[in-house]
Amino acid sequence: MTLSKFFKGKQLPAEDLGDGLSRKILGHDHEIMMVQIDFENGAIGQAHHHLHRQTSYIVSGRFEVSIGNETQTMGAGDAFYVEPDEVHGVVCLEAGTLIDVFNPAREDFI
Repeated sequence: MTLSKFFKGKQLPAEDLGDGLSRKILGHDHEIMMVQIDFENGAIGQAHHHLHRQTSYIVSGRFEVSIGNETQTMGAGDAFYVEPDEVHGVVCLEAGTLIDVFNPAREDFI
């Protein structure tokens, strides 16, 4: 499998996920994946869990982030970590963008 080493975000097509969400895969191999998720105001990243480790950086906007039984309001420059199989989700309070990094890569996104 040959993977690209350079990703120009403005040239990548966004995948419309519906309900005010879109996604761009910014780079990956089998072990790691970086993804940009754009949220419209009020969009919801439904509570879910997966076997992947995840760390997320908030590029812009404001989000109510829930991880397990804890919820915090977070904004640009903030980040959060989610352990494997931990329930998590976000509510977008102000339109914005998250950068998610997964280990291993999310094969279901490809």
